[in-house]
Amino acid sequence: MKIAFLGPEGSYSHLAAKAFLQTESTEKSVPGSWDECIPFRNFPEVLDAVAYGRVDGAAVPIENSLQGGVSQNLDLLQATEDLYAVKEYVLSIEHRLVYKEGVSPSEIGRVYSHRQALDQCSRYLDREMPFASLRETESTAFGLTKAMEDDSGKSAAIVGSHVVRLRNGFVMGEECISDEKNNFTHFLLVKKGAKRLPAHSNRIFFSAVCPHRKGSLVELLQVIAKYDINMTKIESRPVKERPGNFRFFIEADCDVGDEKVQEMISAIRKNTLECKLLGAYDAGK
Repeated sequence: MKIAFLGPEGSYSHLAAKAFLQTESTEKSVPGSWDECIPFRNFPEVLDAVAYGRVDGAAVPIENSLQGGVSQNLDLLQATEDLYAVKEYVLSIEHRLVYKEGVSPSEIGRVYSHRQALDQCSRYLDREMPFASLRETESTAFGLTKAMEDDSGKSAAIVGSHVVRLRNGFVMGEECISDEKNNFTHFLLVKKGAKRLPAHSNRIFFSAVCPHRKGSLVELLQVIAKYDINMTKIESRPVKERPGNFRFFIEADCDVGDEKVQEMISAIRKNTLECKLLGAYDAGK
């Protein structure tokens, strides 16, 4: 079993990939292969690796409890054919500052990290190092590498508290610097082919594009309500090829194997311009 993640090793995505790998039976692996997590440079490459069969699955962050949906990954999951989310994993996020030993925050001129980590620590950064330049990197692990390449002591990085490998002379702060301490990211295990979907689940994830007229979203919600199904989230994204139109990403508490759920999906397809099942899984597992 091979699972792709946003690298390098040590990123939050790597932690999620390892958690998914532990839950996947090695009996599903190709004979002669071995279980491993494989890093990629960005999320398009991560999902392409699944689509083209280079890996068996991918760990993809889809929502953060502070910032909502990860827009890029919602769009990628929608745009890539025949990919489905089959498992969910909820990862607790605790951000720490890594810096050169003996350097005070006021002396730091650059802070490297993933955009979401920088945003989630914005109050700390504004208070402790208001003049520091915030440098966005593809992952928290890439940011750590950049900071530790600077021997001047003027660079720092925001990483997860799980990071243990630091270059000599660099230390990790003991304080969680997140603006909100109760911070979680939802990851999905994405695989190729509808046959990978579980026979039963307690949640489904789908998208729909309503006709561009008044009341069309209400009509969509009424269909869901008719089948007595509880939505756990709804998020909108612009339809890129049709300005003014929006695609709604919806998660709902229900069993993909339930006949009435299949009836609901059929009814939604009849009343919307597009409807795509994106996944089915058990919540928080």
